[in-house]
Amino acid sequence: MIMMVAVSSPERLQKLLAAAGLGSRRAIEAWIRAGRVAVDGRTATLGERASHDAVITLDGRPVDLAPRQAGREVLIYHKPAGEVTTRQDPQQRPTVFERLPPPRSGRWIVVGRLDVNTTGLLLFTTDGELAHRLMHPSGEVEREYLVRVRGEPDEATLERLRRGVRLEDGLARFDRIERGARTASHDWFRVVLREGRNREVRRLWMAVGFEVSRLMRVRYGPVSLPQDMRPGTARWLEPRAVDALVAAAAAGRA
Repeated sequence: MIMMVAVSSPERLQKLLAAAGLGSRRAIEAWIRAGRVAVDGRTATLGERASHDAVITLDGRPVDLAPRQAGREVLIYHKPAGEVTTRQDPQQRPTVFERLPPPRSGRWIVVGRLDVNTTGLLLFTTDGELAHRLMHPSGEVEREYLVRVRGEPDEATLERLRRGVRLEDGLARFDRIERGARTASHDWFRVVLREGRNREVRRLWMAVGFEVSRLMRVRYGPVSLPQDMRPGTARWLEPRAVDALVAAAAAGRA
């Protein structure tokens, strides 16, 4: 792929390509070792630097990523209960888009969805390809939730959820489950999965006989919900955090 990269001085190839969203630095280093990357028609070497006017190729296929990189914006939003993750709702319920500030260019694309009763972190971006990579199953981007369930699941039940439970749309599982606080009638858990199927967290618990009474997403990939963000507020993601998100999205395709 050909990519025109604008920088003030030569930088390491893996840094330039990761910043443009082609992959993680570790993956790009592997590409360089494998001879897949070239600079100005010459096979690149690990540790090599390139300037903005260099022609960089990956597998010999040209792609100019500069315009998409320049226009990318990412917004984080703390979704409250009662809002739907659509632009318009036939039932006239409030939508998450009503509270968002306008993007500087383009339009907001929601990254995944949360059902009307689920709260927590939502990501929005003006970059359609980034949104697709973050949501696509091949990306295996982690989603982390705080869950309150009615009752007291035992360790055997938690192990079933780790191994996998058969749902109507296939096998599903939690990558990690951590037990939290316990009350007389409820247990809290922190769970992590790498898929974004419809209501997957709730359906997994229901499949083993437990009802979710509260659900909150606290992390999507490397982006966590800031503790000082109130429900119903939005915030632009800082450039360094956007770069980390882009790298995480690309890592699953490496």
